[in-house]
Amino acid sequence: MSHSSDQPRRLIVLGSTGSIGANTLSVVDHLTRNGSEIEIVGLAARSSTTSLIEQAKRFNVQHLAVADKASAAKLQEALPDAKVFAGWDAAYQLVKNTECTDVAAAIVGIAGLPATLAAVELGRRIHLSNKETLVAAGDLITRHAAKSGAVLLPVDSEHSAIFQCLAGVKDQPRSKSVRRLVLTASGGAFRERSLEQIADSTPEDALKHPTWDMGPKVTIDSATMMNKGLEVIEAHWLFGVSPDKIQPLIHPQSLVHSFVEFIDGSVLAQLNPPDMRSPIQFALTWPHRTAGCGDKLDWTKLSDLNFYPPDPARYPAIELCYRALQLGGTAPAVLNAANEAAVQAFLERKIAFGRIVELVAHALETTKPQSADSLTTILNADQAARDCVAEELTAKHG
Repeated sequence: MSHSSDQPRRLIVLGSTGSIGANTLSVVDHLTRNGSEIEIVGLAARSSTTSLIEQAKRFNVQHLAVADKASAAKLQEALPDAKVFAGWDAAYQLVKNTECTDVAAAIVGIAGLPATLAAVELGRRIHLSNKETLVAAGDLITRHAAKSGAVLLPVDSEHSAIFQCLAGVKDQPRSKSVRRLVLTASGGAFRERSLEQIADSTPEDALKHPTWDMGPKVTIDSATMMNKGLEVIEAHWLFGVSPDKIQPLIHPQSLVHSFVEFIDGSVLAQLNPPDMRSPIQFALTWPHRTAGCGDKLDWTKLSDLNFYPPDPARYPAIELCYRALQLGGTAPAVLNAANEAAVQAFLERKIAFGRIVELVAHALETTKPQSADSLTTILNADQAARDCVAEELTAKHG
């Protein structure tokens, strides 16, 4: 597929009613009002019918997908001329049956993997904010992208920052030019609490993120710093850098979104105020830049910029992610699925906060890794990990 940067963009937004999806539509609105040719041709959500109807009308979208079948009926009734895909594979069907150039992969969790893989196989430009896709299926996704010509454009602020910092490294393999990639982290809601306070924290406590406004799953992952470990795995696959050259650092100000240290001692960092619209817009306009809709950095008011390594006792999730990468195969898929299940159990008040990482560690150690060579194998590993967590929950409550 041709990836001419000047052709009109025809964009499908997977997860359009979530935080990243809504921000993506806001950026599209800004760009089209300023002369960019972007057409929203497809929207997918799990069950948020009211929001989906409003978005479809606002952008005149005729192809829609919703996982919940009851919601699909309401959608079809409100938009009789629209083509509505329904069921667990609705987003996948939307991607397969809608002509597009770009796909914004913003569905949270493993649910976004089949549709994202389909978009990769079709050679689309993928605006990747669903980190679980590369965590669970990094080898599969990157192999298919190499074959189809799909372009992976990271939308996570950290990976977008590294992508931008590496843009000038063209004539030398990264294995020779890069000393390390540093992923910055806010430290989440609990960076200043004692370990005793953290262990018994409630969902309300964990959802009070100091910097970003994100959905519940991602916010809890930020509190455990599992998100940073998952980002290490994602960075390994996105940038082809070995795990020992990828390091998280806590940076409470959240202004330096990540940086690259080169072997000659030079460091390139990417800074802007914490606003997800900036990396979303970079992906939508890549390889060009246009006037942004996010806040601008005021250099005259910059406070101190602090960086320090995460405490392993406070954030054991990070080490688990390195372990999953070391085990290889389906181990990262197991880690990801166990984490999704454990976070959901915590949000439903079935477990204490301190049990999230324990459950993930248990699943990782007891579920034997397989070769991650197909979507079926990865989804089977995902289910095995969820079953493992469910059994642990039953045993504790039984």
